[in-house]
Amino acid sequence: MVSFLAKIFLKNRDDLTDSAVRRAWGTLCGFVGVALNLLLCAAKLLAGSLSGSIAITADAFNNLSDALSSVVTLLGFRLAGKKPDPDHPFGHGRMEYVSGLVVAGLILMMGVELLRTSFDKILHPEAVTFSPVAAAILVLSVLVKVYMAYYNRAVGKKINSSAMVATARDSLCDTISTIAVLLSMVATLFTDLPLDGYVGLLVALFILYAAVQAAKETISPLLGQAPEEEFVHKIEELVLSHEGVLGIHDLVVHDYGPGRCIISLHAEVSAAGNVMEIHDMIDNIETELSEALHCEAVIHMDPIADDDTETQRLRMAVSALVQNIDPRLTIHDFRMVAGPTHTNLIFDAVVPFEVALDREELRHRIATAVRTLDGGNYFAVVKVENSYV
Repeated sequence: MVSFLAKIFLKNRDDLTDSAVRRAWGTLCGFVGVALNLLLCAAKLLAGSLSGSIAITADAFNNLSDALSSVVTLLGFRLAGKKPDPDHPFGHGRMEYVSGLVVAGLILMMGVELLRTSFDKILHPEAVTFSPVAAAILVLSVLVKVYMAYYNRAVGKKINSSAMVATARDSLCDTISTIAVLLSMVATLFTDLPLDGYVGLLVALFILYAAVQAAKETISPLLGQAPEEEFVHKIEELVLSHEGVLGIHDLVVHDYGPGRCIISLHAEVSAAGNVMEIHDMIDNIETELSEALHCEAVIHMDPIADDDTETQRLRMAVSALVQNIDPRLTIHDFRMVAGPTHTNLIFDAVVPFEVALDREELRHRIATAVRTLDGGNYFAVVKVENSYV
């Protein structure tokens, strides 16, 4: 159905590099989600009334929360599509994440309320009757939710929307909870045990789980999560494919919302090269990154003395010493400043976050190791920093 509607309403629907097309996909799926969830809510309220089941009624309110979530997501897509302005020069793309956080809050409140209602039903059980109409509604609901999970996941992957992928996961959780409700109603044909309240409790727990997962999906990028490893590899491949680039470091990916990112990095180039030619190469790389990865790129040139054999020898020696401390450590921006009594070796040491070493302790250990070189005539002036990728 979504593909059919897209053919009718979405122009240039396959041009996903266009942010307007991306928003149109999200808007379309949002409207379909609102419509389907409202229909399911109304149908399950009817089924709950026919059977007297709090679990079915809880599932109906779950669909209502999903409809509200779709409305908030729609608003998020609209606000995220606003153009940059003087107060927000990088655009409003993070509104998608903010809307996702609001959705998580709505789902959480709904789950807490249903948890309370289900506990009340466990303490004060009421008879539940099997209704063929209610059972048919629940079966139909399962089929609709499976379809919603499919199209949300497919379109979410297509337009790179974590919010829609999270919605797909939520739809799968809804499917499981609805199946549980259906089984509890069928069980009334074979037992008088008050299962309804317990199944309602299970549905409420599923809703709370979905709220926590949705919050994780949105809080992490708002706080500044690390870029995906595949994306980092693409950047490294493209930049290092240029013969004049000897290495890269200090790579940072700034995420301003889906489809809006800025890449900054330092590219090591030969200090003996022609500055104008190197600058032209860097400009070309920035353009290539922008076109290939749909981002803005800023590259800083770092000249290194690649034709100085003594500097290169000491750089390799210091690199080996640092990796003896921990093989995950790397160095860059290496240079020498000679004096009458000793020589300073100035460099940065990069420490991945998973390396559990205190910075001051690490700086001391590196400095001590460097003093062992060539009779102790070298002093380390080292800056310890974390890796951003």
